[in-house]
Amino acid sequence: MQKLLLPSVLATGLLVSGCATTTGWTPTVDTYNDRNAYRLNQDMQECQQLASQSASTVKDTAIGAGVGGLIGAAGGAAIGAVTGSPGKGAAIGAAAGGIGGAAQQGIHSNDSYKNAYRNCLRQRGHNVIN
Repeated sequence: MQKLLLPSVLATGLLVSGCATTTGWTPTVDTYNDRNAYRLNQDMQECQQLASQSASTVKDTAIGAGVGGLIGAAGGAAIGAVTGSPGKGAAIGAAAGGIGGAAQQGIHSNDSYKNAYRNCLRQRGHNVIN
């Protein structure tokens, strides 16, 4: 059971990270009085590319899954030792911690992506609403 645990946690983490990067989110830009409005489509494409490069969601999520899994395994083993089954406790703790860590890191990476996208557009002179 424990041999399959780490690959399952990482697979779940990658699925979570996939959701974070494929939301289709784009910032809302107000083009009223925007002297660069004619460049908006090109700037959005370029900023989206730059934001994707700056927010390494898959890597961060895998790290979050690994760290969460290790912390969860330690806590689960401690609880399992009290109940007489440290191995089972560690497995359950690792799964729960890994999924939680992956989800948290995926959300953080998604926020980083959005912030990078917004900042890029603002630096190019656009009025970004969200």
